[in-house]
Amino acid sequence: MIATVPSATVLGVQGLPVTIEVHVSNGLPGFQIVGQPDTACRESRDRVRAALLSSGLPWPVRRVTVNLAPSGTRKGGGGLDLPIALALLTADGFLEPAALEGIAAMGELGLDGSLRGVPGMLAMVDAVDAPTVVVPRPAAHEAALVGRHLVLAPANLAEAVAALKGDAPWPPMPPPTDPPPTPPPPDLADVRGQPLGRWALEVAAAGGHHLLMTGPPGAGKTMLARRLAGLLPPLTREQALETTRVQSAAGVPLPPGVLVTDPPLRAPHHGASRVALLGGGSEAMRPGEISLAHNGVLFLDELGEFPPGLLDALRTPLEEGVIRVSRARAMVTFPARCLLVGAMNPCPCGEGGPPGSCRCTDSARARYARRVSGPLLDRFDLRLHIAKPDVGELLEDTAGECSAVVAGRVAAARAMADDRGFATNARIPGSQLRHHVAPTPPARRVLEYRLRTGALTARGLHRVQRVARTIADLDGADRVDEAHVCGALELRLDATDLAVA
Repeated sequence: MIATVPSATVLGVQGLPVTIEVHVSNGLPGFQIVGQPDTACRESRDRVRAALLSSGLPWPVRRVTVNLAPSGTRKGGGGLDLPIALALLTADGFLEPAALEGIAAMGELGLDGSLRGVPGMLAMVDAVDAPTVVVPRPAAHEAALVGRHLVLAPANLAEAVAALKGDAPWPPMPPPTDPPPTPPPPDLADVRGQPLGRWALEVAAAGGHHLLMTGPPGAGKTMLARRLAGLLPPLTREQALETTRVQSAAGVPLPPGVLVTDPPLRAPHHGASRVALLGGGSEAMRPGEISLAHNGVLFLDELGEFPPGLLDALRTPLEEGVIRVSRARAMVTFPARCLLVGAMNPCPCGEGGPPGSCRCTDSARARYARRVSGPLLDRFDLRLHIAKPDVGELLEDTAGECSAVVAGRVAAARAMADDRGFATNARIPGSQLRHHVAPTPPARRVLEYRLRTGALTARGLHRVQRVARTIADLDGADRVDEAHVCGALELRLDATDLAVA
């Protein structure tokens, strides 16, 4: 007899519909899974057998063939245990085929018959068309976030089989769990001094501009960068679904029963591997840190300590907002629309500055500067030097503006960009800058002088125009004037200025 149960698996961050086909026939006892299963899928045989016997359910001593359709795509993870068990019981005649009509199932089985959640449950449920889904009880609220299915959440295999046979009702949904108290986010009011750094954070948040800060140790670069996410507006419903889907596929703990609504902040160590930062893998294609920062902030502290080849691999994702990972078995596209913030010392000793104040040799300084290539440096719209704050600023009792006040101005500036049809000013294409950035004659003369002296390239011109547009939006101005252009140029130091400022 043949039985089928709809299910799904995860490829990257997208759900892949899978149909579980089970055939039970006479012959030598055996259990075979076909359809390109990975190691975790092939091990389902032992988990399903132990779970059935532990739950007091029959295990057919016959020949069993399980097909994971479509057979041309590799399937991974243990989330197919539950549908394999239900299809096996149906093919063996223990369950009626009508009991599984319109029902999809996904979840991992424990040896005692318990049901466990798997990473990517949100994407898996979103991929199936069946009106009803059976998922493990711990993943019930995550599955309900899709909003298109009736979610049934038994605690174990025995409960699911009893409900399908009509011997017992389906257990009710578990009550929502109150999220644990979260510590207050870092506030910009904690930063003493650094008026240029605070302004750069505001401009970066308002326009979605990538930011690079250099300066000696202890100047406050990390302190500033970790407060950038708190200036961004809350995620929209669409952005929250995208962000939650990525974090679910990566196995990151989610807020109980709700979407991720705050922009994420990811700060990987400079020793992170290429796969950890960019995503991929051999067996399971998982998102990396740049995708986990989607719709949020990716903070690379000690930027000069990252391998140069790894940093250059970020250039295309920063431009396109996605990262494509190709392997022999599949090619996966991960979302990677994030705000990049880098912080680094001006040289190996960290002091930088003019000759005499730095202990590094000229060759050491040159090698350190080459770790961040020119093309990557050009991706940063905002580049500034963060000097150590004055002693008086550190000891003063008056706090600066808090994050909430600055976030209000950021939200207003983003609303103006949205009225133009762009999420942020950083996404205005070069072909439309002439229409949306109309500089006044004095501002045009400043740009012309920079271009003629070679201090600004054509690509740099576009980036300066976008930053000037953001500064004008923060001021509530319709046109970009000379002060806005000069402000944008002040926030875009060249590589030499960064090293000796």
